[in-house]
Amino acid sequence: MTHISILDKEIKGLNEIKTKLDERDAFVSIIKNFEDLKNLQTSTLIVSEKIVKSDNELINIARSLKIKKVILVNNQSKDFSIKKELGEALVKIKYPTNDIYGLEVFLSFCTEDQKFLTGSKESLSLKNLAKKVASTDVTVFINGPTGSGKEVLANYLHEYSPRKNEPFVAVNCAAIPENMLEAILFGHEKGAFTGASYANKGIFRAADKGTLLLDEISEMPLSLQAKLLRVLQEKKVTPVGGQRDIEIDVRVLATSNRNMVTEVKQSRFREDLYYRLNVFPLQTKNLKDRKDDIFPISLKILDKHCKEKHIPIISSEAQEIILNHDWPGNVRELENTLQRALVLCEGDKITKKSIMIDKSLNNMSSDGQVENFVDRYNYAWIIYLKRILNV
Repeated sequence: MTHISILDKEIKGLNEIKTKLDERDAFVSIIKNFEDLKNLQTSTLIVSEKIVKSDNELINIARSLKIKKVILVNNQSKDFSIKKELGEALVKIKYPTNDIYGLEVFLSFCTEDQKFLTGSKESLSLKNLAKKVASTDVTVFINGPTGSGKEVLANYLHEYSPRKNEPFVAVNCAAIPENMLEAILFGHEKGAFTGASYANKGIFRAADKGTLLLDEISEMPLSLQAKLLRVLQEKKVTPVGGQRDIEIDVRVLATSNRNMVTEVKQSRFREDLYYRLNVFPLQTKNLKDRKDDIFPISLKILDKHCKEKHIPIISSEAQEIILNHDWPGNVRELENTLQRALVLCEGDKITKKSIMIDKSLNNMSSDGQVENFVDRYNYAWIIYLKRILNV
C-alpha cells in the first residue's frame, strides 16, 4: 500500500483528491506542516507548487525522511504539463481545475503501483467486494466479457489474500492442447508417455500453498473436468503415470467469458464442477458500462508504451471520442487505439486526428469524427513512412 502525505495548502479540491486516492488503496494523511511528517512513514509527498520557494530545500526534507517521491502540483493552471526530474523522484504536474484527464494523470503518478484501476462506482464496488473475498480461502469464479479485466481481478484477489507471499500460477485452458492439459495440470512421471524424458510436478503442485488461476475454464474438455472435480474435492493430485496421490493446498480461481448456465444446459460443462467452482461468483463488466474507468486505464496503457518519454496530453476533442466510443473489444481495443494514437500524434499531444477507431465490430457507421478504418489505416502508414524517411 502506498503511504501518501498531502500538505494542506493551496491544493484545490483536496477532499475529492483524498477520496479518490483512498478508493485506489492508498493510505492518505493530510498534514498541516512538514513537522508532521516525522511521525509518518511517507513514501510519496504531495505539495502545492505555489508554496515551494526552493526545490532543493524540499528534496532535502524528503531525503532526510526517506521519502521516495515528491509531487509538486498546480491544479489551478491554465495549461497541462508534466516534468520529471531526479529520475522521477521529483514530479511537477500542472493541469486546469476542471480537467478530468489532468486529474487522472496526477492520481496515476500518486499510485503507480496499482494494477486494479478504479474510476467508476461499478469498479469500486467490485474492488471492495473482491477485497472481502480475498481475505477468505473460498473458490472464486470470475465471469465476464473478453478483455474486461478478469485476470487483473484474479491477481488482486491473490495480492490481498493470506497467500500473497506464495506462488500465483495462471494457466489458460484454451491455449494448451487437450492431450497435454492433464499432464500440465497434474504433472507426470518419467516415461508416462512418448516424449516424457523427465518427471514434471505440474501446475497444481507448483502453486502449492498459493493461488491457481484456471483461465477460460469453459474450454476444458469434459473428460478432464471429472478429474479436476476429484482434485478439488479430495485436494490431492495423481500425476500421469503415477500410482500415488499427492496432497496439495491450493486456492483455485477460475474465469470464463461464456454464459456458464447455458454451457451446463448444453452439456458442455459439468454441473457438479460448476457448483464446486462457483462458490463465490464475481462479474466483470464491459468498458462501455463503466466509462469512468476509461481514463485511468488509458493512462496505465500510455505509461506502459511511453517509458522513454512523457505521457502525452489528450486534447478535449480526442477525449470526447474516447469516452463516447463503446469499446466492444474492451481494454484490448482501447490499447490498440492508443498505440495507434502514439504513432500518429504530433509531439506530445494526442489530437482528434490521432484517434483511429475500427467501428466494424459494433456496426457503427462513420459520423465524421472517425473516417473509414481502412482509409485511416492507410493514412497512418503514410505518416509513419514519412517520419522514417524524413520527408
